Amino acid sequence: MTTIPAEASAPPAPSPESRPDPERPKKRRFPWAPLALLTPALIMLVVFIGWPLVQLVIMSFQEFGRAQIFGAPPEFIGIDNYVAVLTDPEFWAVLGRSVALCVVSVIATMLLGVAIAVMMTKLGTVMRTAVSVSLLLAWAMPALTATIVWGWIFDTQYGLVNYVLTQITGENWIGHSWLIDPTSFYAVAAIIITWGAIPFVAFSTYAALSQVPDEVLEAASLDGAGGLARFRLIVFPYLRSILLVLLVLQVIWDLRVFAQIYALQSIGGVRAETNTIGVYIYSVSMASGDLGAGGAISVILVVILLAISGYWIRTMLKEEQ
Repeated sequence: MTTIPAEASAPPAPSPESRPDPERPKKRRFPWAPLALLTPALIMLVVFIGWPLVQLVIMSFQEFGRAQIFGAPPEFIGIDNYVAVLTDPEFWAVLGRSVALCVVSVIATMLLGVAIAVMMTKLGTVMRTAVSVSLLLAWAMPALTATIVWGWIFDTQYGLVNYVLTQITGENWIGHSWLIDPTSFYAVAAIIITWGAIPFVAFSTYAALSQVPDEVLEAASLDGAGGLARFRLIVFPYLRSILLVLLVLQVIWDLRVFAQIYALQSIGGVRAETNTIGVYIYSVSMASGDLGAGGAISVILVVILLAISGYWIRTMLKEEQ
């Protein structure tokens, strides 16, 4: 029997040129596959959002009125539209009312949405299904339809609210208008906006609550932690990121609200005293025919929303790091 020397059976040693250099950085390939998958969505964003936004910015630096709508060439006037808007007291009054309505609506929406989501985790299957269907019906109803229904509820002569208040208090509330006074007008608007926004917050929070480990909650309960303590110390850290995203979305949506305010004004509100920034842009652009000033207000609103979103997103990224 012939024996093979150990030197002959061993594989050849790699040459120095073929050995990988640990100090040499590896050449990374460009991720073409993700880019190819994102391309259709990027094209849609550029066509339907990017290009109109560019046109809006250009229009805000032009004198673009009724004459330009019918074909006259627009005239470049620089920042005159921005100066006129920023020096107009009505703009600041409308912006202040919009911010106040946004703050009230967002706080109410977040608190009630989270409370309903927590309640759904404690309900049985039948009741949870009933609550989910109710939320879906409220969420599926268009904003204009919901506003008309709520307008009937607060109707001056035949509204349910005036009838119930008359029966409870013994005073005659029939004939009381909730939309003439700006304060009660915005109270009704906040109810409608909050009612339509709660389902999104509730469903999103309920989905996040399902990711909280039951073992951790049981251990905290055995250690004597109460319900509020468990929510604050255990549940809330799991919900922080999703709640931050929901907060940013609600601020964006409520600050530029249009349909609910415009419909309530058509039902009985005083337009000059109840305009929000969305309706104000429409009034300046369409009713007055000054598309240049309307474009300037829109750009200012976009800048405000980008600043708010950028701040909260940066805060969220810092917390994750």
